[in-house]
Amino acid sequence: MAEGLIELDGNGYDEATNSGVVLVEFWAPWCGPCKMQTPILEKVAAEIGDKAVIAKVNVDENPELAAKYGIRSIPTLILLKDGENKQQFVGLQQQAALVSAIEAEQ
Repeated sequence: MAEGLIELDGNGYDEATNSGVVLVEFWAPWCGPCKMQTPILEKVAAEIGDKAVIAKVNVDENPELAAKYGIRSIPTLILLKDGENKQQFVGLQQQAALVSAIEAEQ
């Protein structure tokens, strides 16, 4: 997995997202915009440090998680605080917008 990012699946998802601020990207290996999103997420992770966890969920391998959030388009990024969905972004997102959203939940 890319530096600063963690990969989540159905087994550890709830545990990883139920406390603190977590930004989760729902993606797939065949998705072009998803490939462009990864280096941006790496920069977000480097900038915010331990203020939040940046995670990725492969929708091909975890369709139940994608269904739980009604993911219909990827990349979709969901910002969670203490397990509660605070904000959702669809499509390629820029670093500044993501950092701003994370800092607003601090």
